[in-house]
Amino acid sequence: MRKAILSVGLLLAVAGWARAAVVRVDAKEEPAGPYTKITGKVYFAVDARLAANRIITDIDYGPRNEKGLVEFSADLYMLKPARHNGTIFFEVSNRGRKGMLSTFNLREAGASSDPRTAAEFGDNFLLEQGFTLLWLGWQWDVPPDPPGLMRFYAPAAKGIKGVVRSDYVPDERINRFYVADRTHIAYPVADPSSVRMTMRDRVDGQRREIPRSQWRLEEDRTHIYMESGFEPGRIYEVTYTGQDPALAGLGPAGIRDYISYLKDKGGYQYAIAIGSSQSGRFLRKFLYDGFNASEQGKKVFDGVWAHVSGGGRGSFNHRFAQPSRDARPFFNFLYPTDIFPFTLQTQSDPESGLADGLLIRAEKAGVVPKIFFSHSSYEYYGRAASLIHTTIDGKRDLPPPPNARIYFIAGAQHGPGQFPPRRNGTQNPANANDFRWAMRALLVAMHRWVTGGVEPPASQYPRIADNKLVPLCAMQFPKIPGVALPIRTHKAYRVDYGPEFLSKGIIATEPPKVGNAFPMFVPQVSAEDGNETSGIRLPVIQAPLGTYMGWNLRDPRIGAPDELFSMVGSYIKFPSTRAEREKTRDPRKSIEELYQNRDDYLRKITAAARSLAQGGYVLERDITKIVDKAAAQWDYTMGSSGRTAAR
Repeated sequence: MRKAILSVGLLLAVAGWARAAVVRVDAKEEPAGPYTKITGKVYFAVDARLAANRIITDIDYGPRNEKGLVEFSADLYMLKPARHNGTIFFEVSNRGRKGMLSTFNLREAGASSDPRTAAEFGDNFLLEQGFTLLWLGWQWDVPPDPPGLMRFYAPAAKGIKGVVRSDYVPDERINRFYVADRTHIAYPVADPSSVRMTMRDRVDGQRREIPRSQWRLEEDRTHIYMESGFEPGRIYEVTYTGQDPALAGLGPAGIRDYISYLKDKGGYQYAIAIGSSQSGRFLRKFLYDGFNASEQGKKVFDGVWAHVSGGGRGSFNHRFAQPSRDARPFFNFLYPTDIFPFTLQTQSDPESGLADGLLIRAEKAGVVPKIFFSHSSYEYYGRAASLIHTTIDGKRDLPPPPNARIYFIAGAQHGPGQFPPRRNGTQNPANANDFRWAMRALLVAMHRWVTGGVEPPASQYPRIADNKLVPLCAMQFPKIPGVALPIRTHKAYRVDYGPEFLSKGIIATEPPKVGNAFPMFVPQVSAEDGNETSGIRLPVIQAPLGTYMGWNLRDPRIGAPDELFSMVGSYIKFPSTRAEREKTRDPRKSIEELYQNRDDYLRKITAAARSLAQGGYVLERDITKIVDKAAAQWDYTMGSSGRTAAR
């Protein structure tokens, strides 16, 4: 193990070399599985006067060093193969975590902050492709535990005060809650007299103020205590005055500057970014704010892939931003996440009078990347995904521009499913669709598009014109016994955070003023079996053993049973036999009516996989693995009798 300051032509610089904001990188190298691992910290100093840095909210309030520059730093973690393909594959860490190995390497081991074992590296698909894997801290409020998370060390705008809002929905009766999102770092209450707390039952419900005599602010000024307890399934909301906000916008600036440095000095020609969920929303905001142009005006990321981000952006570059806050059907309400604009193209909202699009700044600077948006079914119910490809009035489809593709993975939930399905706080078993096969194929397609101009597979998403994208009330879901249907989806509203939010990133109105919701749609399903009829329909959807839904409802034991459960879909097995179907009055065909036997089922799985591979939506090399997994699911579902025949 050795300290690397000027390392093997790799990446590390002293201040005299830095043309941009990277001042130095303190790192060490060591072997990690088939890679060389580089870990340490990157130090930055940015000039607030540069046009590229004027997009950072409150940059003028950042502390300056002796050269008049604003300093900050971020954790670094890189896995470099012995021979790389010239492309940085950068994962925007989701709340400090590393997820790309389990997504692309078919790894079955749990998440690891520091992979070392063969199980943690999986089948080494990313190694075979030759990518250099990179993570850099960007989020200032990542919790202190567990160790190994990627952190960003942001300066504060000292002396600045403003309003902060926190909400919380308990799943059980408790007596205290933390004013930050889950376990993330909080803005402490600066003025105890400013704290107000309300309760309501739904996002659009009437707020009822809870008298101060019934609760108290604890001494650490980050916890609220109520003797009578907080009730499960209700929305509690606290507003208060905070002080010294973190310069959250330096997080995306650090990513911009370090990627630019690696392309300039590290021997890399291309950079592809992927972000999932929170970090997918980060990439949408990254493009929208204009961070894909370096300080010198060069393109930063050549490819940007926002996965399961829905229609949102997030709290990544405004005063008192809480980057961890998101927007869910029944958790984290009305933060500046699902807000206009939603599409890459510029649209005009007739109600607000605003005209905007995600790519206005990138187009003006000439730094538009290749773009993938990929979504599961859940994002249409819980993350306003339909807004990225419909007109603002909800009347027409709006196809992506030539530099972008939209991929809808049918019958899937927010994260890859596991079989057998589990149930935890939900009314139905969780969705079991493991969609990583499509992710691997799409990564290959993105790399070829970026490096060689090879057109990727055509977009696959539900369209209004085909009657495949419909209002929730028009969904033709069969009446499966014991399965309650959702009565509402997550909504994106027109919201007003105050007069300086759009121009300066300053929130003055909390809770915000809420106007009308934008039109939302969901993918249509088959009236026969409830499975979705559009998008990338993986083999388990084309030859199903059950119904795969992108939604699930909260278990009555945790309260609010008519609300969607965050990020989890459902799997409802078909009846095994016709007799079982008739006994339970299940309208769906039984497994024995759909397939002659196990071999017949696997023939249909194989045919579906081959068809998808021809279109570029799965890899030819993965067909055997897809069939093997399907066989295991058949055996589990049908038991020992399933090995011979279903009837």
